[in-house]
Amino acid sequence: MPEEPAYQAFLDSLDYLSPVDVERIKAAYAFAARAHASQTRMSGEPYVTHPLAVASAVVGWRMDADAVCAALLHDVLEDTGATKCELAERFGKEVAELVDGLSKLDKMEFASYQEAQAENFRKMLMAMARDLRVVLIKLADRQHNLRTMSAMRADKRARIARETLEIYAPIALRLGLNKLYRELQDICFRLLYPHRAEVLAKALKAAHGNRRELLTRILDGIKGKLESAGLRAEVFGREKSLYSIFRKMKDKQLSFSQVLDIYGFRVVVDNVPTCYLALGALHALYKPVPGKFKDYVAIPKANGYQSLHTTLIGPYGTPVEVQIRTREMHNVAQEGVAAHWLYKDSEESGADLQVKTHKWLESLLEMQGSDSAEFFENVKIDLFPDEVYVFTPKGRIMAMPAGATVVDFAYAVHTDVGHHCSAARVNHELAPLRTELRNGDLVEIITSLQATPNPAWLTYVKTGRARSKIRHFLRTMRNEESARLGERLLRQELLSLGVVPISIPADAWDQLVKSGGQKSIEEVYAEIGLGKRLPSVVARRLLARENLVTETPSGMTLAIHGTEGMAIQLARCCQPIPGDPIVGSIRKGTGLVIHAHDCPTIRKSRSAEPQKWIDVEWEPEEGKLFDVRIKVEVKKTRGVLGQVAAAIAEAGSNIEYVSMDTDPERMFMLLHFTIQVSHRIHLAAVMRSMRHIPDVSRIARERGSET
Repeated sequence: MPEEPAYQAFLDSLDYLSPVDVERIKAAYAFAARAHASQTRMSGEPYVTHPLAVASAVVGWRMDADAVCAALLHDVLEDTGATKCELAERFGKEVAELVDGLSKLDKMEFASYQEAQAENFRKMLMAMARDLRVVLIKLADRQHNLRTMSAMRADKRARIARETLEIYAPIALRLGLNKLYRELQDICFRLLYPHRAEVLAKALKAAHGNRRELLTRILDGIKGKLESAGLRAEVFGREKSLYSIFRKMKDKQLSFSQVLDIYGFRVVVDNVPTCYLALGALHALYKPVPGKFKDYVAIPKANGYQSLHTTLIGPYGTPVEVQIRTREMHNVAQEGVAAHWLYKDSEESGADLQVKTHKWLESLLEMQGSDSAEFFENVKIDLFPDEVYVFTPKGRIMAMPAGATVVDFAYAVHTDVGHHCSAARVNHELAPLRTELRNGDLVEIITSLQATPNPAWLTYVKTGRARSKIRHFLRTMRNEESARLGERLLRQELLSLGVVPISIPADAWDQLVKSGGQKSIEEVYAEIGLGKRLPSVVARRLLARENLVTETPSGMTLAIHGTEGMAIQLARCCQPIPGDPIVGSIRKGTGLVIHAHDCPTIRKSRSAEPQKWIDVEWEPEEGKLFDVRIKVEVKKTRGVLGQVAAAIAEAGSNIEYVSMDTDPERMFMLLHFTIQVSHRIHLAAVMRSMRHIPDVSRIARERGSET
């Protein structure tokens, strides 16, 4: 058979496992070969060559027998008649769980390919959180599929390559699998842009030839300097990957000749103190570039990566990137979490890295409340390769994605801290919640029991965790507020029909819930509050069986404060305030929207669909401020804007926004303000205060310019 030489090489590589384990692996291979016997790959090769290649990669990481068996069997549940129970009986429960975590959900019905992929990804991450070996086998599977895609349709190749760049390559980086990360990127680059990759590869080869003498001179210089300083070290050159050069050219709009740092050098030493001694020696050899030094030894990256990074000015002004690390750091840098299995001498750091990785995976699972597509998007956000490192007031270092804000930090500390954050100090100075964090910032969150998440936070938070927690809170609050509003609307409707709600038997309420397919009466209330069900229809359905309806004239009015939250919204077109005559409309999916009685934007709707409108009145509540827009016509005189602003402030109002319309040919100009007032009487007092200014000629309230 064509796979025999490969199979023999695979068996030869199992020398680190016990004879009992090797026999189990042979049995797993035989099972996979029988299960896939009738199948071939698109290239025409027997299908079993694929699981064998995946298992070989897993063996390269020196993983245990269960992982190797799962790699050999990873497609049998998906592509053959084998069952999970059968695998558990033959190879143990652990192998069966690993294979199940790797299997797709093809037998389920999804609305789209994207939804199916999102759900598959969610399942894989859940399996990863239980057992990290799942993702390592999955990455080995993706690696071999990419290596053998020549027989596949071009559109499918492109789709898989994009998915890999978007999801699997960042996961490899997040797990510290740098060698695999670079290979996945380069293969995908060649699949997506074959011509660009070929041109770039030729240019790189030519540049290597042209610069060979220079590179040799730098390499010899580094080696000589370290030897003269009495430091034992391995020094070797490293070439940037094609994809990283392509990204740098694209992101910074550079030509290939402008990308000078395509070569770098790596210095591997025996221990941490020698890392810093080597750094000092190299800075004495070549001048360092200011601002280009990074110490990932003292502050490791979130994926466990450690090295000293510095950029030096070499011969002829050539920038030279140098990474300095210990042998153990080098192992972790190449293989990440797999280093725990691969290198026995780094077991302690590998275990620590696994703990960190497991915590990250658990944080992803906290987003499970969202649907598959939202979960998929949140996780993609969390796979940012760039990070900033900030400090808590107690000196703990926290890694955050580039662009993360104070709110992201608050949610990273704890969900309750995020929910109740009201202000923050960055480096001991008060800072807005939307402030983006920078390396070395000291961040202190100020919380308040009254503070709650603001929907506006979703416009600037960066982490999937923060986004997920905020959305979950807002959804929960919206449902609770909508349920309270729905209960009030249904109660009002019942009273208008002459029925006191308490007089309705419990079984009538139960029947109402069952007939609508809801789980509880609270869900019925929430649907009424969100406008998905009309209170008049629900009331009549509730009373139909009991024959309790009496003809009582309807004229009851719903009382509101205007501060109920998301279930009751004040229309932006007319911005009603307490004291204005108002009317309400139930908008599907939104709740109750309150308009001023004379709002010009609702005239047509009120006359065409009167049944959708309900009478509403204000119920007094102290302390709440409402936005209202006014326009003020003033003479063009020096300081007039300051006089108007001072008058507004003296009347006890805040200015939220101001703009002006001016015409060079006119003596007057229009000032547009959005101010905050408590009620209509307060607004009148503000306007009266402005009328005392001699240069103010006209004041009016603005309506209808926003929807």
